[in-house]
Amino acid sequence: MNGFTKFQKFVLAGIGTCGGALALYYSYNGNGKQVYASWTTNHSPSVKWDSNWDRRDPSSLVDPRQNDDNKYNEAIEKVKPKAVRHLLLIRHGQYNLLEGLMKIANFSRKQAHFTGLRLQELGLPYTKLISSTMMRANETAKIIHQSLSTLPRCECPLLEEGAPIPPEPPVGNWRPEPCQFYQDGARIEAAFRKYFHRAEKSQDKDTYEILVCHANVIRYFVCRALQFPPEAWLRLSLNHASITWVSITPSGRVILRSYSDAGHMPPEAITSH
Repeated sequence: MNGFTKFQKFVLAGIGTCGGALALYYSYNGNGKQVYASWTTNHSPSVKWDSNWDRRDPSSLVDPRQNDDNKYNEAIEKVKPKAVRHLLLIRHGQYNLLEGLMKIANFSRKQAHFTGLRLQELGLPYTKLISSTMMRANETAKIIHQSLSTLPRCECPLLEEGAPIPPEPPVGNWRPEPCQFYQDGARIEAAFRKYFHRAEKSQDKDTYEILVCHANVIRYFVCRALQFPPEAWLRLSLNHASITWVSITPSGRVILRSYSDAGHMPPEAITSH
């Protein structure tokens, strides 16, 4: 092991104790002192991450046929995002079916109030509050907005509840008509493409958008964003007025920071059905 520093020898000794789980690759400069290291398990993933999932990977936005590498790299840099997009997905409060309309109950107004206070306490630089046009989501958003009164607020019909895709495994007591999946699925997928993507290249600050919508929509969004099989959406449970936080980095990687978080509510206020 001549030519290695004490630290490099220490690392190599550690590798031996890991049963070959790590591998180091060395490249020398003229003095034999330069070292490069990488982690590997020599494992081929069953499913590879699609880095161009939002069709905004910089390499897909630049003509690769350029002869000059410098110009190509400069073009890549010009379209690279710099900021992170944060999406905070809020399920509406518990609701009752009254006079043919699904309206949130007085109990669920407390749920929405707790969530509004929690978002306020987080103190994030929110950019917008967007809700589904359905009454239960709209009412939840109004209550949350009381704690974030200066935040711009709007509605989006794409975020309405629906049947995104036939679940796997099937659920015996819930069988929408096939046409419902066809209609709702296209709309919910359109909502995903509208809100889930890396930042614009002109964006120099992180953004934090709040989306108040529905369980089926949020569960589908999470599966799609993490590149899990979208048919798995019904395997996930979601609390009312809970916070699900997804971050999309400039590289296009997606981080699920929290899912169905209702820890800001007292135990008696937490419901999911």
